[in-house]
Amino acid sequence: MLKSIFIIYIAQETSDGAGVRLKRVFGGMRSAPFTDPFLLLDNFGSTNPEEYIMGFPWHPHRGIETVTYLLDGKVEHEDSEGNRGVIYPNELQWMTAGSGIYHQEMPRPISREDGAAYIKVNHDAVFGFQLWINLPSTLKMSWPAYRSIKPQNVPVIGLDNGGSAKIIAGKYKQYDGAVPFSGNSSPLYMDIMLEPWSEFRINTLQGFKTIVYPFIGQGLINGVKFEKHRAYVLSEDGEEIYVSAGEVGTRFLLFAGRPIREQIAWYGPIVMNTQEQLEQAFADLRNGIFIKHKEPNIL
Repeated sequence: MLKSIFIIYIAQETSDGAGVRLKRVFGGMRSAPFTDPFLLLDNFGSTNPEEYIMGFPWHPHRGIETVTYLLDGKVEHEDSEGNRGVIYPNELQWMTAGSGIYHQEMPRPISREDGAAYIKVNHDAVFGFQLWINLPSTLKMSWPAYRSIKPQNVPVIGLDNGGSAKIIAGKYKQYDGAVPFSGNSSPLYMDIMLEPWSEFRINTLQGFKTIVYPFIGQGLINGVKFEKHRAYVLSEDGEEIYVSAGEVGTRFLLFAGRPIREQIAWYGPIVMNTQEQLEQAFADLRNGIFIKHKEPNIL
């Protein structure tokens, strides 16, 4: 049975951090019940360093996971668990904030010091995504964890009629993604590229929330025309998803996960279950006791 399109979110131009220009695809208390377990999706990118160079300076998170996926440029990152490094094109960082973590993410243009493999025509271009995934109440105060995901660890398979599928998390056919599971929402995260007039079919589990975000080209989702920079949230009923590309092909992200269906209390970078827990988190920040676990947990 084909899934139907339940709701469409149009990406909105905005800024975040210290002034990073980005497209906020969805995110907030109003959309959270409809995108559960996914909380927020940002599509950042610019060829003008002034629109990203101030980055996302030190800030806290609690109760969620963040997944940063870079396609162009680089992002320098550091966190309170002692993890630090640089994300380059086609690399990811998957961070479980759990009980609390501070981190910073600073987009930067590629320079010659980064190596010839990363140099492109426009050295100043930065482009990528950040996804927030909710944690259930049983894991809100779990130990923070950090995963650095290199391109060679992400399965990329060719599609029979043209294109490729990159499996970042979850399972597709007999292939396991770089992050096979997380919490108990069991998210699937894929980056799919289709050549002109080609198609992609997938069955997700009954009851899972599925979201398709095209960022290049046009085509059809289960027979309905789609446009880029819109998130198509599909019905929980049904299993089958069928995407076909038009004359210029398409590229899209696909997310699927088991809804958590719990109360949400959300303010800024912290997402808990109750207002009391949210107030406690900000009290912890004021009192200097926000970080509960200080030993690095690198997965």
